[in-house]
Amino acid sequence: MQWVFPLVYARWMDKTQAIDVRNEKLPAGLYLVATPIGNLRDITLRALDVLTAADAVLCEDSRVSGKLMQAYGLKKKLVVYNDHSGPRDRGRIVSLLTQGNALALISDAGTPLIADPGYKLVRDCLDQGLAVTPIPGPNATLGALQLSGLPSDRFSFLGFLPPKSAARRTALQDWVAVPGTLVTFETGPRLLASLRDMAEVLGDRAAAVVREITKRHEESRRGTLSDLAAFYETEGPPKGEIVVVIAPPEAAVWSDAALEEALRDALKTMSVKDAAASVAKRTGVPRRKLYDRGAALAKNGL
Repeated sequence: MQWVFPLVYARWMDKTQAIDVRNEKLPAGLYLVATPIGNLRDITLRALDVLTAADAVLCEDSRVSGKLMQAYGLKKKLVVYNDHSGPRDRGRIVSLLTQGNALALISDAGTPLIADPGYKLVRDCLDQGLAVTPIPGPNATLGALQLSGLPSDRFSFLGFLPPKSAARRTALQDWVAVPGTLVTFETGPRLLASLRDMAEVLGDRAAAVVREITKRHEESRRGTLSDLAAFYETEGPPKGEIVVVIAPPEAAVWSDAALEEALRDALKTMSVKDAAASVAKRTGVPRRKLYDRGAALAKNGL
């Protein structure tokens, strides 16, 4: 059954922002439509307007998007546009837009372009002077930030970190001193190794592993990075879509003299390795940096 739109929708919205799909043609252009990340009820009325009126829908996987279309009784032509699409594919889409078509771009879940394909297509459209319109909606990054209990006034989105440990640690080095909360996507099988690398490079900061947002088994597990690593080492890799949220660095409030004093105190009862780990957990300063400084202190007899 075709989705039935309430008449009141077009009445209370400004005419320039609402589209009564029964009487108006959707203006030509590319529409970036956010789709549910789990709960299908999270789709917006405006998103349904656009998907109903669009001449075609660009999607990552027609099988995944087909389920969304079916859930709302939408019978649309689905055109695959994903990470494997190249300049020729974008050229065809731009050509359709210049001919006056209205095309909706969706990802498998969430907001298009956020760790999903699309920015090159948007760039090409803008270069050609074509209209590009965002249709806001669900986003796993913001949902995880809300559930983490960590500062949300300033944050950086890292996308997916490299799958290999060495490359991942190198990438994390760029974020050590960046102020604000860090948000990154991760997979279940890689989560434990990633948490260990994060603790080693960033320091043992407070963090949260948030998964299955808006779904039946939604979960936000909080602790330090090392605490979380220990939990998943015991419990095994979690299932579902995973977001890791990491607290801002606190190193800025620790002077070199204060760090050295903290290390001296720790070294009175601990090995260099344990002292570095202990001070890293308190300060957020990377363990490796503290280990080198602690080793120098131990060598010189404190």
